[in-house]
Amino acid sequence: MINGSDTAFMLIATALAFMMTPGMAFFYCGLGRRKNAVNNLMAVVFSMGAVVALWIAAGYSLTYSGNAFGVIGSLRDAGLAGIALTDVSPYAENLPALVFVAFQMMFALITPAILSGAVAGRMKFRAWCVFVVFWSLIVYYPLAHMIWGAGGILGATGLGAVDFAGGSVVHVNAGVSGLVLCIMLGRRNGYERLSHRAHNVPFVALGMALLWFGWFGFNTGSALAANALTSHVVMTTFASAASGLLAWMLIDACREDRPTLIGSCTGAIVGLVAITPCAGFVPVWAALVIGFVGGILSYYTVVLIKERLRIDDALDVFGCHGAGGIWGSLAAGIFASPEISGGLCTGLVYGGTRQLWVQLVVTGIAILFAASGTIICVSIARSFTQLRVGKRDELAGLDAAQHGEMAYPSFTGLDR
Repeated sequence: MINGSDTAFMLIATALAFMMTPGMAFFYCGLGRRKNAVNNLMAVVFSMGAVVALWIAAGYSLTYSGNAFGVIGSLRDAGLAGIALTDVSPYAENLPALVFVAFQMMFALITPAILSGAVAGRMKFRAWCVFVVFWSLIVYYPLAHMIWGAGGILGATGLGAVDFAGGSVVHVNAGVSGLVLCIMLGRRNGYERLSHRAHNVPFVALGMALLWFGWFGFNTGSALAANALTSHVVMTTFASAASGLLAWMLIDACREDRPTLIGSCTGAIVGLVAITPCAGFVPVWAALVIGFVGGILSYYTVVLIKERLRIDDALDVFGCHGAGGIWGSLAAGIFASPEISGGLCTGLVYGGTRQLWVQLVVTGIAILFAASGTIICVSIARSFTQLRVGKRDELAGLDAAQHGEMAYPSFTGLDR
């Protein structure tokens, strides 16, 4: 039976979760170079149009309607034509079906937006558009179905993996896909010689604030009701974000002799990423540990990727979302409380060993699936258009070359 209070809460959670996507746009815009500010924004804005339309046309149906071999859904509800105004969601009997559709659409929307940061400054916008469409169809929908969809081979009715609000489905998926894509594209011109510092630190802080604000809808809405678990998720989300912020700031202070605003904002987001897979399963004290450890792991993953491996993950998508998502997914197998999770999972600290092994296996499968699917999508995009902009356009900036407009048209100084 539809519950009015739960429905109202979920509509608010959906609106909050939607706020994360423009928040991600501002965060990436500030982190990137001045001459690519519009392009970084447009990569995310495109998702707000294309991914929403694609989700309505086929994405929801392929993810949550029907089941083919535990890997993908069907086209039974394509265009949402089979969902009536008064239908109840099969995944939450207290909610109208369309509320569940809208909330899950936010996850499909934010994931390619996260991925876009890996290729900032060098990918043709046309190629990005083609890639996002095929990546959603080939990578996101199947992986989401396998973990969250009824009958999915990796989820509760399959191997038994738990993913409260998108550890493997969103963050591991986006992080690994971003890493593979940026390796296939190659490094930006002058990567090892020129400075690639953030051009607008206040935009970074604004983006972080919008993301943190929206994340409460992202995580709490995954409880699919306004209840005691929702209040618990609010606290685990707060705790992990705060400890992730402090961890990154502490390392900054120790390694660089001074904390930075960009580092602190990044640490908060890493804390949010790390708690996302297990926010509704772990106690609040564990969330402090998860965020702090996530901040440390992500910091040194960024160092490994950029300084040791010399991979041009432009805005640290894998270091933050990939590493943070992997840690958070495994943390569910370590800290999950059977009392909080309602008996769904028991972590290592509570005497359970199976859940950790399941999380390890499923996270590994998600990594391999995302990597192989991204390679396929890059190959498809290449058949439509060239992936990279030309060297001259890259040096001039993608704002002028790809969009014909500048974020700062009155600026006449040297670009960074």
